[in-house]
Amino acid sequence: MAFTTLPTFLSIYTTTTQTPFCSLHLPPSRKFFCPSLSFKNHSQSSFLSVKPNNTVACKVKASMAETKNNVVVEVFDKEEIAVSLAEYVAKISNKFTKERGAFTVTLSGGSLITHLRKLLEAPYFDTLEWSKWHVFWLDERVVPKTHDDSNYKLAYDGFLSKVPIPPGNVYAINDTLSAEGAADDYETRIRHLVKNNVIASSSNGFPKFDLQLLGMGPDGHVASLFPGHSLVNEDKKWVAFIKDSPKPPPERITLTFPVINSSAYAVLVVTGAGKADAVHSALRGSETSEKLPVALVSPEDELKWFLDKAAASKL
Repeated sequence: MAFTTLPTFLSIYTTTTQTPFCSLHLPPSRKFFCPSLSFKNHSQSSFLSVKPNNTVACKVKASMAETKNNVVVEVFDKEEIAVSLAEYVAKISNKFTKERGAFTVTLSGGSLITHLRKLLEAPYFDTLEWSKWHVFWLDERVVPKTHDDSNYKLAYDGFLSKVPIPPGNVYAINDTLSAEGAADDYETRIRHLVKNNVIASSSNGFPKFDLQLLGMGPDGHVASLFPGHSLVNEDKKWVAFIKDSPKPPPERITLTFPVINSSAYAVLVVTGAGKADAVHSALRGSETSEKLPVALVSPEDELKWFLDKAAASKL
């Protein structure tokens, strides 16, 4: 089996000392030998080490990498995802508020918002510099903000209304415009924020968000970038519109892959057995198979997968 989308350094973690990736025996050194894994027909052995929290870490180097970033894959009991995700988001937030006085983060819809719930608790609620957060959306449905299909409403009801982020730092789409108009307006606003250094700029000219928080559909779509759709290949626009989404509602706007992949960090939170096939395709897909959109996510610094055991069951 060949990994085709993995970067120079891959880490796979599970929350127990049993892992589907190798057979483990505990020598005195507290390191485990892991059978060879293949990266584009290049096999290497790896070692598993026990972390202080009894988590097992499998680290393998690939000689022929397609992507530019580090990838970390963690597998949890479902209820533990929110705990680890809060710790990770807080770490990235603290890094950027200290380094440049602002933290730019994009949200997606689906179950992602519920997984952010631990940020509403101690110690994060009282210690994060919420006033320096700037919140955007990876994609949005072109519906009123009060509509149940609105990603803004989902995020506001479940998260944003409960934290002291200044309203002016929350950048929702203009829901009075058409899909095309809303996409153009959102891109114009992002360009203005890049010019004013609220959002960093990547060396390739695209905006460099600090953290992208993504979910994934059972078909492997991310944001509103669906398998087989022409928008997957959009390489010039920052924000695009779609009127024929295969998943309702049909009219949406979405950040494009050049923007997603210009971010510093990205997170993929994926749960449920119904997504196991797409996870397998993204992380262990054959070299000849067409990549799902999720397999194209490649931020500049690090991509971290947060999987529950059901989503990881076919790895």
